[in-house]
Amino acid sequence: MSKKRAIIIDALNMYFRSYTSNPSISLQGLPIGGTKGFLTSLQKLCRDLKPDKVVIVWDGPGGSRRRKSKNKSYKEGRSPIRLNRNVRSLTDEEEMQNKVWQQARLIEYLNLLPVSQIMVDGVEADDVIAYACQILPDYNKIIVSNDKDFIQLCNHDTILFRPTQGETLNKNRVIEQYGISPNWFALARAIAGDKSDNLPGVPGIGLKTIAKRFPFFNDPHKASCFYKLYEHCRENIDGVKVYGNILENRKLIESNHNLMQLYAPSFSPSSKRYIRESVHDLRAEFNKTGIEKMMNEDGFDYMNWSDLKAHMNKIVADN
Repeated sequence: MSKKRAIIIDALNMYFRSYTSNPSISLQGLPIGGTKGFLTSLQKLCRDLKPDKVVIVWDGPGGSRRRKSKNKSYKEGRSPIRLNRNVRSLTDEEEMQNKVWQQARLIEYLNLLPVSQIMVDGVEADDVIAYACQILPDYNKIIVSNDKDFIQLCNHDTILFRPTQGETLNKNRVIEQYGISPNWFALARAIAGDKSDNLPGVPGIGLKTIAKRFPFFNDPHKASCFYKLYEHCRENIDGVKVYGNILENRKLIESNHNLMQLYAPSFSPSSKRYIRESVHDLRAEFNKTGIEKMMNEDGFDYMNWSDLKAHMNKIVADN
């Protein structure tokens, strides 16, 4: 019997992608592209992937307390997410208010659909998504996000779909593309660093260099470990600057890895219980009347939402 299929969406990643690119305006004259674009993307995902379960995960308020407690500069210095330039007529304060309003409006829409929405205070979506993958062993999982951090989760029943890049990465494709197996990817990224999260890496070393100098990083059958990395560096250090740089930056690598790894997400028992209940106890209700009312209010009624509605009806029927 074939497994069912679940899509697990990195909600803020998909919302911001629409917020910055979709210039739609509501009937009240306010930018609403983030909301509309997200719903449009959700419809396309349902039409193309035909999931049996849809899990939508938001970053919790405050982001990751655990990571910020370990590294105060984590994610500092990021450029603000701005509206599509075609509708950028608001003041900075008005734009911030609109961003929050659009997200809240989107959550209202999603509350009327038979999908699971999850948000854990002080926890990033990355950790919740990793845990959701662990507690859905009877499903083939498709993570929807542009974030490379999720590559480490690709395995026999989990793949990553990166919408902006238009690529789908499974375990074998990751090895082909990067020369690094998903089970070694967090360690590779810990060495290379991540500018988007303000995590510097070892100077002069990127993923291509790692794949070249550490051929065992493409082994899908062995768990990554610092001992193997450092042993290889010590044995081959003569005349190769890369190996010396890694040994000199062991503390940085291990700190980065602690922040980047998603294999062992850490939650309180109550948070774990909430996530399990949200993922498994699907509220299989589809409030068509409420959705249509909201779409009329926002000026979405002219759009063809038949594929989304049909798939939501199917999820309800199957449950």
